[in-house]
Amino acid sequence: MAADPTAASPAAPVATRLSFVDRFLAVWILLAMAAGLGLGRLVPGLGDALAKVTVTGVSLPIALGLLVMMYPVLAKVRYDRLDTVTRDRRLLFPSLVLNWILGPAVMFALAWLFLPDLPEYRTGLIIVGLARCIAMVIIWNDLACGDREAAAVLVALNSVFQVIAFSALGWFYLTVLPGWLGLGQTDLDISVWEIARSVLVFLGIPLVAGFLTRRLGERAKGRAWYETKLIPRIGPFALYGLLFTIVVLFALQGDAITSQPMDVARIAVPLLVYFAVMWAGSMALGKAVGLDYPRSTTLAFTAAGNNFELAIAVAIATFGASSGQALAGVVGPLIEVPVLIGLVYVALAARRYFPQPTAMTAEHAPAQEGSATRV
Repeated sequence: MAADPTAASPAAPVATRLSFVDRFLAVWILLAMAAGLGLGRLVPGLGDALAKVTVTGVSLPIALGLLVMMYPVLAKVRYDRLDTVTRDRRLLFPSLVLNWILGPAVMFALAWLFLPDLPEYRTGLIIVGLARCIAMVIIWNDLACGDREAAAVLVALNSVFQVIAFSALGWFYLTVLPGWLGLGQTDLDISVWEIARSVLVFLGIPLVAGFLTRRLGERAKGRAWYETKLIPRIGPFALYGLLFTIVVLFALQGDAITSQPMDVARIAVPLLVYFAVMWAGSMALGKAVGLDYPRSTTLAFTAAGNNFELAIAVAIATFGASSGQALAGVVGPLIEVPVLIGLVYVALAARRYFPQPTAMTAEHAPAQEGSATRV
C-alpha cells in the first residue's frame, strides 16, 4: 500500500490522511479474525488439518503467511542507514531494558494477579511475555510511520537475545522466581536450538530476501526505480500475508476460542493491561529521553509486541496442542492484533506532541505523511 500523494497536511485529522484501504484497515483485520474463527468452528477437522504440517512447531500455512507478510517490509529497509540506528544509545538501551527486563516482569506480575487460580493459562501468558517481538511488530511499526531502519535493528537485536535468553528466562520465571515467592513451580522444556530455528525461519529468511532484493534491484536499475516501481508492486503483499495469517491462525483454535468465551475473557484482561502499559510507558519514555516521533513509535511497538508464533510453538511442543497454555498463546494475537492496530491510530494522532525527526530520520519522514500503511 503506497502513500497517497494527495494527502492532507499533517495537521488534518488522521482519518482524512488515509486511503480507503488504510482507513478501514482495522475492519479488514477484524473480518479476517471473524472468518478464521468461523472456519475453525464450522469446518470439522480444519484445525487439525492445518496443524499437521509444521515449521518449527508452527502450522505451515501460518509460516508461509508470516514470510509473505514480512518480506515486503524488510525489502523497504534502507540497509545503508542502519549505522545511524546502532549509534543511538537513547534507543538501544531503553529497548533492551523494556524488552528483556520490564516486559517479562510485567507479564509475570499480571498473570499471577489476574489468573492465580488458572495455572495453565497463567503459564501460557508468561511464555507470551518471554517471547519478544520479531515478526508482526514490523507491520505495526510501518503502519504507524515508525522508523523502519530502527525497527529492523531492534527486531534483529531481539532475535539474538531470544536465542540466548529465552530458555534461561523461562526457567527463571516459571521455576526459580515462583519458588522464591512460594507460588509453585512449572518446568519449561525448550532447547536453545528450537528457539534459534524459529528465529532463523521467521526473521532470517525474509531478512535475507529483503536485503538481496534491495541490493540487486538497486544495482540493476537504480534506487529511483526500486523505490517508485518495484516497492509499490510488492508492498501490498504485506497486507495479504497479514490477513491470510490471521485467518489461518484463528481457524486453528476457532472451536476452542468460541466454546470457552469466559476463559478467553479471563486471559484477555491481563493482556489488555499489558499492551496498554508497555506501549504507553514506552512511548512516554521515548519522549522523555528526547527521541523523535518515528523512533519513539518504534520503541513503543517493539516493546509492546510479542512473538506469538514462538510462544504458541513452545506451548504446543511443551504442553500439547489442546492445552490451556496453547489456548493462552492463541488468545495473545486475538487481543494483540486489534489492540495494536488501534494503537497505530493513537500513535498517528500523537505525532504533534513529539519533536520533529532528526537529520538521521528526516530523509524518509515526508514519505510517511500521506498514509499510515506504507506496507
